[in-house]
Amino acid sequence: MKWSSKKSSELYGVDQWGRGYFQVSKSGDLEVLLKDGRKKVAVSLPEIINGLRERGTQFPLLLRFGDLLQDRISHLNDSFAKAIKQANYQGLYRGVYPIKVNQQQEVIEEVTRVGRKYHYGLEAGSKPELLAALAYMQDPEALIICNGYKDEEFINLALYGLKMGLQVIMVIEMPGEIDLILERSKAMGVTPMLGIRARLSAKSSGHWSESGGDRSVFGLGIGQIMDIVNRLKAMDLLKALRMLHYHQGSQIPNIIMMRQAANEAARIYVELIKEGAPMGYFDMGGGLAVNYEGNKTGNSGGTNYDIMEYCSDMVEVVKTVADNAGVPHPNLVSESGRAVVAYYSVLIFNILDVNEFSSSEEAKPPEEGSHEVLGSLFQVWKDLKPEKVQECLNDAIFYRDEIRSLFVRETISLRERGYSEKLYWCILSKIWEMSEDQDYLSDQIQELETLLTDYYYGNFSVFQSVPDSWAIGQLFPVMPIHRLEEEPTRKAVIADITCDCDGKIDHFIDPQGTRKKWLPVHKIGEREEDYLLGVFMVGAYQETLGDLHNLLGDTNVVSVKVEKGRVRYQRELEGDRVKDVLSYVEYDPKALVKKFRELAERSVEQGKITARERKSIMNDYDAGIRGYTYFES
Repeated sequence: MKWSSKKSSELYGVDQWGRGYFQVSKSGDLEVLLKDGRKKVAVSLPEIINGLRERGTQFPLLLRFGDLLQDRISHLNDSFAKAIKQANYQGLYRGVYPIKVNQQQEVIEEVTRVGRKYHYGLEAGSKPELLAALAYMQDPEALIICNGYKDEEFINLALYGLKMGLQVIMVIEMPGEIDLILERSKAMGVTPMLGIRARLSAKSSGHWSESGGDRSVFGLGIGQIMDIVNRLKAMDLLKALRMLHYHQGSQIPNIIMMRQAANEAARIYVELIKEGAPMGYFDMGGGLAVNYEGNKTGNSGGTNYDIMEYCSDMVEVVKTVADNAGVPHPNLVSESGRAVVAYYSVLIFNILDVNEFSSSEEAKPPEEGSHEVLGSLFQVWKDLKPEKVQECLNDAIFYRDEIRSLFVRETISLRERGYSEKLYWCILSKIWEMSEDQDYLSDQIQELETLLTDYYYGNFSVFQSVPDSWAIGQLFPVMPIHRLEEEPTRKAVIADITCDCDGKIDHFIDPQGTRKKWLPVHKIGEREEDYLLGVFMVGAYQETLGDLHNLLGDTNVVSVKVEKGRVRYQRELEGDRVKDVLSYVEYDPKALVKKFRELAERSVEQGKITARERKSIMNDYDAGIRGYTYFES
């Protein structure tokens, strides 16, 4: 049956992970759905890229789609509003965006602008984040929640925010924090708004499960919470305790575990009210997962629930506990950063080269006079039949090892060794081709699928742009953004340009719920155009977790929207230049130029190069210092 764009959409699971934000066109382009006024329009990613290339923008580049960020903020807030109404819940939802998830100025500006109608606030876990929050959060009904370690300057800033009419809540995470907070509050004449972070016994699953449970790094045990309550009572400041906060972990895949944690936390909340604290806010922290894999398996890359189910379940659990205790329903708070910004950014890069391992070529006999073992290996090729694949594989491995041993003993030449290696991969490719439809395959033959996977070398750095792929094995949707009307006939691991064995993406999403060790791709070289791949859902954490491995810096960034039927490129941010990244690691670019110029002048004096050559060399060196850190074309 002829290949189609629909088959590509199914193959790469676009409908599952794309959440209605991405689709494959009939012509084979991946499209993003953006707003043009009140209607949604499908915009081709290759056409966006073509427009940028014509303007001189180089790969790799990060595309940001503000419409997707806006939609996620609205979806989260509207879902809580719907769940609250359906349950006749008497409290409000006052969500906050955790700045640490993506601290880029454009994100914070967009979150506060779009979130204003929902009184959607910010969460700050450090002094720099609090400074940003105080500057951007002008809504007196929204919350600024202060987590993390707090020194005197941090506390002063939070109290100043309160004085100026902002709702700044300092969450006590460690027993020793309360003394400094109360000391500064008294000195400034401000009654603080306090929260307590509870360390729950309920745990979770997934990579971040250690964020919860008895051994969680942050939060107070029940005994420590009661010590704080007693201290506040003794100072007649229990009225300052307004929030219970807990954090079960990030990217929690299973909704049942979230319900269990919320139930335990809600019990602590109502008991604090019975102790005399006014409370009013119930902060569920982070954990709302996004479905990177597009399945409902409940593992760390997928989820077994959606946003609406999460909102309904949290409302139900808290309402039930509050009603049973006869206390007012608290205002609900969540710190759902990943669910808000994950879809916002897409990394696009071009493929620079390919190392193919599988081969469809017909093997040729060895040259006359070659060592006899080469003839034996060629005989394996001639004997290949579906019923003999295991026997032939055993023989091919035996003769390959024999040839390598003979080469080390200087018995065969480099040319003969080269012939044998090509022949060996031809044999393996033919064995796999004959075996694919067989009912039973040995482990050895099954491994051929991975062994015969190509390397596609991408113009990007895993460590800079998708560090979680390397660090914690996070799966991101990866796929070509064009040629999707063609069947992808190759299997590839995506290697980056860092010259590091870990600089690769070698686990990929399978819509069937398993993880593949290769990505279906198209054979390149058949068209003159660049072959382009996209890594999706990289808006959460990836931009600021990235490092300077190989001194490959930030990529070019462009924000894209549609107005009156035309694509508009906004906020074009230039990626790091070589001089930038060198300065990050304590080099002085001007000093480097000076030292290299001295070397060039000595070479002129010694007659190694001419003065004219020195000029060209210095021009190239200077251009390199000022150039993009990635491969430039």
